[in-house]
Amino acid sequence: MNPADQQPTEECGKRDKLSRRSFLRGSLGAAGGVAALGAALSPLRFLDTEDFTIEKFLQKHYKEMTPEDMEAVLDRIRVEVEQRYAVRPELRDIKANDGVEFVYALHLGRCIGCRRCVHACAQENNTSRSPEIQYIRVLEMPRGSIDLEQGRHDYDHPTVPDPDHYYMPVQCHQCANPPCVKVCPVEATWKEQDGIVVIDYDWCIGCRYCEAACPYWARRFNYAEPQIPRDKINPDMAYLSNRPRKKGVMEKCHFCLQRTREGRMPACLEVCPVGARKFGNVLDPESEVSQILRNKHVFVLKQEVGTLPRFFYYFDEDYPRNEHGMSSPVIPGGDHA
Repeated sequence: MNPADQQPTEECGKRDKLSRRSFLRGSLGAAGGVAALGAALSPLRFLDTEDFTIEKFLQKHYKEMTPEDMEAVLDRIRVEVEQRYAVRPELRDIKANDGVEFVYALHLGRCIGCRRCVHACAQENNTSRSPEIQYIRVLEMPRGSIDLEQGRHDYDHPTVPDPDHYYMPVQCHQCANPPCVKVCPVEATWKEQDGIVVIDYDWCIGCRYCEAACPYWARRFNYAEPQIPRDKINPDMAYLSNRPRKKGVMEKCHFCLQRTREGRMPACLEVCPVGARKFGNVLDPESEVSQILRNKHVFVLKQEVGTLPRFFYYFDEDYPRNEHGMSSPVIPGGDHA
């Protein structure tokens, strides 16, 4: 045996750095045939070859970029946005703050199903208008029902709320144990220290494994080139949040990190006419969300799947109870926290 084989190298035990190139090389080596090779490369079928550049392809993973690397990437994106939308974006890379863990709390007894949060989110986060992409899905649920399959997001009443229903907005739950992160083969999505699960659109290969893994239907895939009218673009952008996306990548709610990491509230919260939405730092015992979690009836959606969401539903202690002694509305699959 070669003595060198018995000595640990400098890289022994270290996790290999991932890149799209190494991922594809590994896929090619394991394919073993034309059919397998096609399956390995199928995530790239949506790649926009007109938008392809060597600079983008060779871009480092977000976590490996130096400040100089990031600034070069931001400059490139600023130019691309200005060329397409005729507006110079205020684009920056906003880092998570120490001592902060964001959570969201939604009062089910107050939500009236007006969907203003849905549209405010689209305007703030530069989601495609055609085809339409929405991060928030408001479900109209029959009162007393615990079956999520009975919820409808395409309700169309002359006025809301409808007296026979309650309303349950669903969006990314920013899980502490996110299954979407575990299945990404190239680490294009990860959990940040403030609890926000982010996506690097430049790193995403469009395999949609994260979409399949999410139990909350929270991720959206760009099957077509996103379309946003020039007069509707929001120039206040961050690298990991609301900068324009391209065809073939995933996106989702990110708690409006371009706002919340700078001390502002999410756009969906600000527009809510009934105060159903609350947001804040759960590590601050005096924050409103901390008090809600201590003092209100709180549920999480699909508690049994073990994702540990940072998105909570709640109602007041004096909310009416049904014949089974449970407060209504109830969250399908959830229990009292």
